[in-house]
Amino acid sequence: MAYTPTPADRFSFGLWTVGNPGRDPFGEPVRPVRDPVALVELLAEVGAWGVNFHDNDLVPIDATSAERERIVRDFTAALRATGLVVPMATTNLFSDPAFKDGAFTSNDPQVRAFALQKTMRAIDLGVECGAEIYVFWGGREGVESDASKDPLEALKRYREALNFLCAYVRDQGYPLRFALEPKPNEPRGDIYLATVGHALAFIATLDHPEMVGVNPEVAHETMAGLNFLHGVAQAWEAGKLFHIDLNDQVIGRYDQDFRFGAANLKASFFLVKFLEDVGYSGPRHFDAHAYRTEDLAGVKAFARGCMRTYLVLKEKARQWNADPEIQALLAELSYGEQATSGYSRAAAEALKTRSFDRAALGARGLAYEHLDQLTIEVLLGVR
Repeated sequence: MAYTPTPADRFSFGLWTVGNPGRDPFGEPVRPVRDPVALVELLAEVGAWGVNFHDNDLVPIDATSAERERIVRDFTAALRATGLVVPMATTNLFSDPAFKDGAFTSNDPQVRAFALQKTMRAIDLGVECGAEIYVFWGGREGVESDASKDPLEALKRYREALNFLCAYVRDQGYPLRFALEPKPNEPRGDIYLATVGHALAFIATLDHPEMVGVNPEVAHETMAGLNFLHGVAQAWEAGKLFHIDLNDQVIGRYDQDFRFGAANLKASFFLVKFLEDVGYSGPRHFDAHAYRTEDLAGVKAFARGCMRTYLVLKEKARQWNADPEIQALLAELSYGEQATSGYSRAAAEALKTRSFDRAALGARGLAYEHLDQLTIEVLLGVR
């Protein structure tokens, strides 16, 4: 198979991903900064469907109104020329020194007001460019010391901000949904709404929970030592998987943002299999970066690699689902019957008196070793 991406795959990248100049805390940039139009053209060349942006990826924070209009005009012209779309946008509430203690949860009410102003303007920009999903990553919403902030007050401020912005979107009549992006730490020592579970619980407390979902990221849940697939499944089951960030990560490390599938191939396989099996139709966004060792050709190879790996794993999922030995094992393990047919007093009494062969239940082998080996062989291409 060619594994060539098409618009139907809904693959997207952020301006900040392919535009990352390779700066890190210990080294200066290794690649030149490229303007948004050049990055749109790069993504079109490698076969992407969409391009996402933070407000200041596109329009510098100190741009004049005239400069903003020119930049947006050139960017949207590049979108039309290439056929790329903008499925998602977000706000940079973490780079500027004003947000060093957070944006929506800052102790300073002036900072919180500025964060709302900046976000409303960024929402306007996103909608102008066609975005239908708006992501909130609270990279500075947290603490290094719990002496500095009451977490109850911080969550109250966070809730007030999201409620305000939901009301703004409704008042403007924008066709926009919000997605919260959890992360446990970095750049703050501890970030509020650290995991998918935290975010889902928080969403339920909002004035308009129907407008707000999650944008889980492989690296972020993996940094916390969690099983990313399980978080995605919970978000899907709750009807809250509005967007997803695909990359890769080694447990216990800093936020590595590796090329998709670069570190945990089996985990990536089961993630792709889940998304395809349940019929997830949202964007498949690669929030990842090329290695610092790469030049422009390497950045293109990185972007192509993200998409190719997804498509290879999609084909492997189809093969796994069609494999007769794997499916026979699954059928043998599932039995196909429910433990109960629902509660009734009679059912409860019958269950209390039912006889079980506990020794037989404990003695039966489940063949999970063989099932996992078959999965490995599918991935290795020997089945």
